[in-house]
Amino acid sequence: MEVSPSAMVDRVLQLRQADVQQEVQVRVLKEAMDTQQAAVASLLDGVTGEMPRATSGDVGTRVNTWA
Repeated sequence: MEVSPSAMVDRVLQLRQADVQQEVQVRVLKEAMDTQQAAVASLLDGVTGEMPRATSGDVGTRVNTWA
């Protein structure tokens, strides 16, 4: 089986292009994951901390329940 040099060069260039495309896709995925991580961290920072407790009325003053 004989392969022409131009076909071999063409195949090598196709493989290199595929490698570059895959590398770009991985970088975009990593950036999207970093963005999501920052958004989740921001949301979690907003809900942590001390929650106010009821001081009057029937709801929440007799039994302290948290959902």
